[in-house]
Amino acid sequence: MERPHLVIFTRYPRMGTGKKRLAHEIGPVEALRFQRVILTGTVRRLVDDKRWTTWLAVTPDRSGPWPSTCRIIPQGNGDLGERLSRLVARLPTGPVLILGSDVPNVTRTLVSRAFHLLQGHDAVIGPAMDGGYWAVGLRRRPRKTTPFTSVRWSSPHALDDTLRNLQGLSVASLPRLVDVDDASSLAQCPQWSLLHGLRNG
Repeated sequence: MERPHLVIFTRYPRMGTGKKRLAHEIGPVEALRFQRVILTGTVRRLVDDKRWTTWLAVTPDRSGPWPSTCRIIPQGNGDLGERLSRLVARLPTGPVLILGSDVPNVTRTLVSRAFHLLQGHDAVIGPAMDGGYWAVGLRRRPRKTTPFTSVRWSSPHALDDTLRNLQGLSVASLPRLVDVDDASSLAQCPQWSLLHGLRNG
């Protein structure tokens, strides 16, 4: 069996970049703290599992330092769909699962379940509460599929657009999770007690 690839799609945590909605509502310092904590926690939970190879797909391309426990691959230029398509094409053979770095409840069990589903399906999707998705996985055989064209990113239509691109293929679903983009979605993650000072706007 070809070795699976887990890709954590992330932006380097830096003041004033990324998580703009969250920063606007809770302040840039707390938003930066959330970025750092969630990325560190996600890597620690998932990186040392021997069932898959873990990559960080990073932007900016020349940024860091990044955790030495992960393989680093730059996202490159273009919109989100172009960057995702390029990533899928560049990785070594084997099934790929791409997830965001702002999903507090992602676990090894969920990642393992996704790769198990890809043994019998062309793709797997983890829906998010906001109409997007927190994870997308592709088996990439017998043919490579890149379902990221004409997707209305950062909108309630992102999931439906991607599923439309996967019509005719076998698609499995993962549980619906919270993808933190703003104070409202952060409030749905009470386990992040270290962020207890945040207040919903």
